[in-house]
Amino acid sequence: MKNLWNDNDAKSYKSDLALRVYTSNLLGQSDELVLHGGGNTSVKSTIDGEDILYVKGSGWDLVSIKEEGFPAVKLDTLLDMSQLETLSDIDMVNGQKEAMIDKSSPNPSVEAILHALIPYKFVDHTHADAVVTISNSNSGIENISKIYPNFLIVPYVMPGFILAQTIHNMTKDNFDWKKCEGIILHNHGIFTFDNDSKNSYSKMIDAVSLAENFLNTNANIEIKNINFRDFDTSVFTSEFMNINNSKLAQLYSSQDNLKEFASRGVLTPEHVIRTKRIPLIIEDENIETALEEYKEEYIAYFNKFSNDEICLNQYPKYAIIKNFGIVSFGKTQKEADIINDIISHTMLAVLKADKLGGYKSISIKDTFNMEYWELEQIKLKTKK
Repeated sequence: MKNLWNDNDAKSYKSDLALRVYTSNLLGQSDELVLHGGGNTSVKSTIDGEDILYVKGSGWDLVSIKEEGFPAVKLDTLLDMSQLETLSDIDMVNGQKEAMIDKSSPNPSVEAILHALIPYKFVDHTHADAVVTISNSNSGIENISKIYPNFLIVPYVMPGFILAQTIHNMTKDNFDWKKCEGIILHNHGIFTFDNDSKNSYSKMIDAVSLAENFLNTNANIEIKNINFRDFDTSVFTSEFMNINNSKLAQLYSSQDNLKEFASRGVLTPEHVIRTKRIPLIIEDENIETALEEYKEEYIAYFNKFSNDEICLNQYPKYAIIKNFGIVSFGKTQKEADIINDIISHTMLAVLKADKLGGYKSISIKDTFNMEYWELEQIKLKTKK
């Protein structure tokens, strides 16, 4: 992975926050690190003698974020929150907002408490494809431990307070942060950190490069031209679609036992909010039957894990058509294109993870918890 830091460019950024914006934009330029709002970054500073955390605002893209995209939050408040035994998502969001210096700023990232816990000025977090590809394999725990012997390795837990609490508990007793080179969150992503902006960014690039080199050696795949069939996509009623019959999409859609192969879950947890857990699989021309089966399976999935949640749209966000490729659906063309971007990265990761003993995402229950996250559900309930 190429390091994009430029010493001459960096000289023009005179404050820690300005440097934070600069390196955040550098991270955002690589789709292999973050996609469409993914990842988050922070820098610790002081305002009028009070320690604060500037952390990425929820919903901002790292590639285009500016200083106003980093709300300033009182550091002590975040650290106090990390020591609570329980904290609902809504209480976490409200507590973080109350601790903001400027209440008109965007809401802080749900990972703000975790950023506060890490005792370094600059903290970088990405969902690097290479790291998550290795992690999302049957040999992931073993291989991640070998590649990153000096990293804190964290089993998958729900993002937000639960994740921050988990890392607080793992590091509160005699943990030597000076010997910790970073954090790997299984099935989720990677953190690096330093008191220098260049070093924190460069550590991320170097760490992800280790994973990329491992995959090049152990999970290289060749994407060849294959014969693909014609398919009339006008059978779909969606107004906005992205039709992908690239070589990668053709290879992916040509796999044996396609429904089982392509229904093993998302690459990183947050993707489920955009893509749902699994696609519609079309292996013959009977679209209506395939769609009805999808809806029935989705309702069964919802009924199995739901408590008082409101059921989301039962229709698929994308379809895999045997020996043709991928079709993504959206309420707008931008949404369809974003879904295609995510699925394109997922396809490559799945094929590589299968070279490492098999692709393995988070559990179906964990996926449901992410898809029906309280913070998303509250938006639906307030519309009643």
